[in-house]
Amino acid sequence: RLKAAGVPILGTSPEAIDAAEDRQAFGVVLERAGLPAPAHGTARSDEQALAVAGRIGFPVLVRPSYVLGGRAMEIVYEQRDLERYMREAVKVSNDSPVLLDRFLNDAIEVDVDCLCDGERVVIGGVMEHIEEAGIHSGDSSCTLPPITLGPDVIANVKEATEAIARGTGVRGLINIQFAYVSENLFVIEANPRASRTVPFVSKATGVQLAKAAVMIGLG
Repeated sequence: RLKAAGVPILGTSPEAIDAAEDRQAFGVVLERAGLPAPAHGTARSDEQALAVAGRIGFPVLVRPSYVLGGRAMEIVYEQRDLERYMREAVKVSNDSPVLLDRFLNDAIEVDVDCLCDGERVVIGGVMEHIEEAGIHSGDSSCTLPPITLGPDVIANVKEATEAIARGTGVRGLINIQFAYVSENLFVIEANPRASRTVPFVSKATGVQLAKAAVMIGLG
């Protein structure tokens, strides 16, 4: 609405935000890059949520779209809990759909913060979570550099990060979360913004990522 009203948008455009936040649009980005994601779907009602869960199987990771900080994210193991969740999630998601993903058990979660100016992609840091995937990143700890991931896995993470950053069209910072399980790398989500890890990565590496993102936003 701001863009339609003629307000100048610095950095990442509303269209690029949609490309990361809208599950169908993000699915196109992943498909073009040849990157796998957990089985998933979207829902706006109990009936749709149950249909998606029936297709991808329990347990499912559920969260509202277009919500910051992992608000109302939950792992659901059975039908009655999903019905309860949908009643509560509507209060948070408003008109936006609820995202449902097949929950990957015993996966290693990987966080990446990077910068993109439309052409060049600079990876600020690849972080490995200490807790298994499913613990929200705001409640977990991570290591920089990764401890248990081999060089081939890290190379795959960096390659996927570059493809997603360019594919969504971000201009500035983007945070991407992966799950590594059974020697397979899955894309969990992409956040076209600065994440909570940016200050820590900046301190650890000595690179002022937020400052660089502002400079990209200003052209």
